[in-house]
Amino acid sequence: MPLNQFLLYGANGYTGQLTAKLAKEYNLEPILAGRNKASIQPLAESMQLPFRIVDLSDKEKLNEALKEVKVVVHTAGPFHQTAKQMIDACLQTHTHYLDINGDIGVFEFIKQCHEKAKDAGIMLLPGSGFDVVPTDCIALLLNNKLHDATHLKLAFATIGGSISHGTGMTMASRLGEKGAVRENGKIVRKALAHKGMWVNFGPKKLFVMTIPWGDVATAYYTTGIPNIESYTAIKPTVYNALKFQFLFNWILRTEWLRNIVRKKISNRPAGPSDEMRANAKSLVWGEVSNEKGEKIHAALSGPEGYTLTAHSSLIIAKKILEGNFKPGFQTPAGCYGADLIMEVPGVKREVL
Repeated sequence: MPLNQFLLYGANGYTGQLTAKLAKEYNLEPILAGRNKASIQPLAESMQLPFRIVDLSDKEKLNEALKEVKVVVHTAGPFHQTAKQMIDACLQTHTHYLDINGDIGVFEFIKQCHEKAKDAGIMLLPGSGFDVVPTDCIALLLNNKLHDATHLKLAFATIGGSISHGTGMTMASRLGEKGAVRENGKIVRKALAHKGMWVNFGPKKLFVMTIPWGDVATAYYTTGIPNIESYTAIKPTVYNALKFQFLFNWILRTEWLRNIVRKKISNRPAGPSDEMRANAKSLVWGEVSNEKGEKIHAALSGPEGYTLTAHSSLIIAKKILEGNFKPGFQTPAGCYGADLIMEVPGVKREVL
């Protein structure tokens, strides 16, 4: 087993391909894997990389593929449909697990596998990409500066980018569902966009609204802060319109409407072009406060989200291959510290 090899499952997807292309920068060799031979094989041949054709439902073949490596980077969503199968196989084969998931429910499920993963001597680290590395690192940085923080707010924005098919399909599968926050240590469902505010990200001041981002799950395990809200940038006019979404949630949750949205997504480009990614920028902001009313802010800027995801996933995969990991369920900053995000090329950070 070469020391620089890992399994990249979902390699034919937008983020998978980008991760495969950047792997050489980290002296890593991905084994490209997925269920679609028609797309995996030509991709692997064009990049002169090994490949495996594996369906997640084929337990025997999946186990065989995982036994070849120490780490799998799982990029094939929607993760509420694919994470369990991969994790079950990782537990059997003693393979470390990374994914680029951002689904609160999936994080909570994987947290429940903590003891099994410890017994197997493997690490389960979901959210190794833009979901949730930069926000998780900001959360820990702020908590380290205000140890008695009781409230955490996190916000992010992407300037000049667009979404991939995979992200779009995951969003389509969640149409009509509620948002979520953490209150007194518990995840509580709220109306989507139940709060909005203006945030100074540093380079730009933007309006943001609450969304059920992964940090509602992960930042609690990283920091222990009991009250957490997550926000994303949105036009104020769209925010105002979303205030009435509850009237239409019943139809948004129908497969009929979701299929219409999925069809529209499929007809769009697979994701942002190389030029768009090169010119786009991701912004992250965070705020902690305590019962005394003291507040500390931090902000960072970095490469476009999909680019950041590929870099951070590869950085973490390399650490694991070098023996730097903690068995069990882990969060990015919880395992590697608040400065993990600073290892991603082009990231700048400021405590405000």
